[in-house]
Amino acid sequence: MDEIYTRLDDEQTERQLLSSQLNMLFRDRRQIPEIRELQAADRRRQTVISELLMLEHRRSTETSESRIALQGQITALQGQVTALQAQVVTLQGQQGLARDSTH
Repeated sequence: MDEIYTRLDDEQTERQLLSSQLNMLFRDRRQIPEIRELQAADRRRQTVISELLMLEHRRSTETSESRIALQGQITALQGQVTALQAQVVTLQGQQGLARDSTH
């Protein structure tokens, strides 16, 4: 007789477990659309982040290229200034010689 009661208790416990698992599945099933929405939103955010990172990399590359180009222009201008300074010195020397020859 005890064995029958034990089996009945076990069976009732098993039914309760199955019932709670079934309830969890129904609850989870109702959450699936929300989970899918959240996953889609996360994918969109990841896409935006990737696009922003690519833009940042492109801007950084363009900035570096501009900096290199400007540095080249500065170097060229410095060369021109040096050449002009040499011409000024030459002209000043010629003017000095011209003044000396008139005196």
